[in-house]
Amino acid sequence: MAGNAFRAEILIMLTLSDKIRQQIVSDGPITIAKYMEEAMGHPRLGYYMGKDPFGRAGDFITAPEISQMFGELIGLWCGYQWRGMGEEKQFNLIEFGPGRGTLMADILRAGRGVDGFVESISLSLVEISPVLKGVQEATLLSSTGGEVRRTRGLRWISQLAESPDGPFAAVANEFIDVLGIRQYQKTAEGWRERLVDVSEEGPLMFRFVLSEFPPEVGIVPKNLKDARIDDVVEVSPSAIALIQELASRLKRNPGFVLLIDYGHNFTACGETLQAVKDHDYHNPLNNPGSADLTAHVDFEALCKVATEFGAAVYGPVTQGAFLTSLGIHTRARNLVDASPANAREIDEVLARLTSDDGMGALFKVVALTSPGFPPPIGFQ
Repeated sequence: MAGNAFRAEILIMLTLSDKIRQQIVSDGPITIAKYMEEAMGHPRLGYYMGKDPFGRAGDFITAPEISQMFGELIGLWCGYQWRGMGEEKQFNLIEFGPGRGTLMADILRAGRGVDGFVESISLSLVEISPVLKGVQEATLLSSTGGEVRRTRGLRWISQLAESPDGPFAAVANEFIDVLGIRQYQKTAEGWRERLVDVSEEGPLMFRFVLSEFPPEVGIVPKNLKDARIDDVVEVSPSAIALIQELASRLKRNPGFVLLIDYGHNFTACGETLQAVKDHDYHNPLNNPGSADLTAHVDFEALCKVATEFGAAVYGPVTQGAFLTSLGIHTRARNLVDASPANAREIDEVLARLTSDDGMGALFKVVALTSPGFPPPIGFQ
């Protein structure tokens, strides 16, 4: 018994790097998607499982944390879309990756500007982090005076399938970029998958290697015939599967989906896997679980899948154009009028959210709706 307890204690003390290394030594190199999955979501040692990474004291800042204007406009957008689809009395609102709950708190507050919208909502938050679940609950209870717990059917789920069926809306802000990717590199023998292996030399425990075998047919996009030797293309099976599920749900239930993330409009070669720690670059292969791992979203691939599975697709448009069409400049001026002392700060966050030098051009917005719905606001 003492020996078993000792071995269990040793296993607990192992770092995530040790655990991934053991897996690779035992079973061979792993996909980048698997590496990201372990680094971000390992039940005990994953990046999101034991910390709050948001804000100046964390590793990065998202749009809802930059300014209330972002979430307020999303809330009004959702409310007007709900009205346009017939003001369903029982309506599921789903948010993927709710962060600190700031975006949802702003959505619920601004959504009261559309009569009946907030009262219709049953709320589902897709979250795996115990720490962030606690932060989200505190934020929402505080912002609604406890009403969200009493009347909104607030629940936390780990995947879309756990949310109630029926009319719905889903919002995903900076969520798709954290879903695992697989990389394929063009070689003289054709495409080969880039894998993560153990490094035998150098300061890092891991290194990239290429598979000896070609990938399964169809996984590399067909429009990359002109790719050159050493070009890399990224594919996200998890993102594609999520869009398939959302589009299928939109086909059988009235609803709409809003996706906001950084990425590119068209499928192309390029390596975008990155890690951020303390608001600065971090090597993705260094100390997995200690930094945020992301990759740019291929919006063309996701829009194509959504169309194939029956959803109506609008966009992508830039975040700057989308927020401008919703009236963010007018909202900013109103805030300045109400608080002139904060004029400079308000102008700075407005520029950060909408300008090409800030988040305005890099971040894209896509809307998916059930077939037959009119074009959403911001996509006409």
